[in-house]
Amino acid sequence: TLMNVIGCLDLPSAGTYILDGYDVSDLTEDQLAWVRNRKIGFVFQSFNLIPRVSAIHNVEMPLIYAGDVQQRQERALASLEAVGLLARAHHVPSELSGGQQQRVAIARALVTDPALLLADEPTGNLDSESSTEIMKLLRDLNEQGRTIVLITHEPDIAAFAQRVVRLRDGIVVSDERRPDQTQVTGVAGFSPRLQ
Repeated sequence: TLMNVIGCLDLPSAGTYILDGYDVSDLTEDQLAWVRNRKIGFVFQSFNLIPRVSAIHNVEMPLIYAGDVQQRQERALASLEAVGLLARAHHVPSELSGGQQQRVAIARALVTDPALLLADEPTGNLDSESSTEIMKLLRDLNEQGRTIVLITHEPDIAAFAQRVVRLRDGIVVSDERRPDQTQVTGVAGFSPRLQ
């Protein structure tokens, strides 16, 4: 439920949710779709890449209705470069490792320059080496000012975070801030209450 509310897939049952200066608590479906497309980048455990198209075309997907083809390609290439995969832009997912596929998924999430990156178990399908690479990439993105909310059940992945909010049965049971850690999760000003 919390992830759905943060991702503007569901509305909160009470309270207010401000995302990048917008009160998204009471928007219509069309308005929520606009917010999701422009303000939130989604990264999933299963990558959700289109198997028969290249990395660049997978990254372009959120831009399909925005701008001309050349502008879309330039933005997609810049996004792939940001995740270290520019050299693999014309490879299809089956030609990429799991870690590289997740980097393509992160590039796709970043291509619209969202205010928030919502990552749901982004390392769940990866080996430990690829998981560490993805977490370092997310840490670097956060250090560049990107807000990242990462959902995980893995303590070693949560250990990358400066802030860890633990939920049990829809209730916040702890909110631990570790300022010495390299920040991966950013939920500044957000105090979730589920009802």
